[in-house]
Amino acid sequence: MISIHFLLTAFVVVIAPGTGVIYTLAMGLGQGPKAAIWAALGCTFGILPHLAAATLGLAAVLHTSAVLFNVVKFAGVAYLLYLAWQAVRSDGALAVTAERRIQAGFVIARRGALINILNPKLSVFFLALLPPFLSGVPSTATLEMAVLGGIFMAMTFAVFVLYGLFAAKARELLLGSERVMRWLNRSFAAIFVALAGRLAMERA
Repeated sequence: MISIHFLLTAFVVVIAPGTGVIYTLAMGLGQGPKAAIWAALGCTFGILPHLAAATLGLAAVLHTSAVLFNVVKFAGVAYLLYLAWQAVRSDGALAVTAERRIQAGFVIARRGALINILNPKLSVFFLALLPPFLSGVPSTATLEMAVLGGIFMAMTFAVFVLYGLFAAKARELLLGSERVMRWLNRSFAAIFVALAGRLAMERA
């Protein structure tokens, strides 16, 4: 069940930059290492509903219900556009500024969780990723899905924390210039807009 093949596959998936990584990088650059860890934690817990849906078979329902899929999808699109706006505003929650802003850890984590919760493709993704690595014993399938999902979540948290700590360290080198900060904020905003556009094009 827990094979090198699974671990390598999960690692490749986790390390690929996506919305959660971008958010964690923004928090690390904007608010430092603690904020980055809270962001990683939130993004990781945002996986949990999708893992549960895949384990219980609800992902198949979401996949076959165009209405439900689109409701979640466009909520996710709207949220990503909101994050883009928060990145480009000078006083936005995601704006990278020379003055470090301290936000409550729960607020940072909640924002990260919503990024993943409002991405309906994650449920379908887990439904496709995990079953090939099961032992094939029906009586233990649910437990095995939960174990594999837990390992995936642990890897997600560890990799995201590393991304975030790297960004927090880079903060000292990058934030000495107003021009660099403007470029960073616009870049984060553009990435969130692009991710929103990609999500809008997804189909059930």
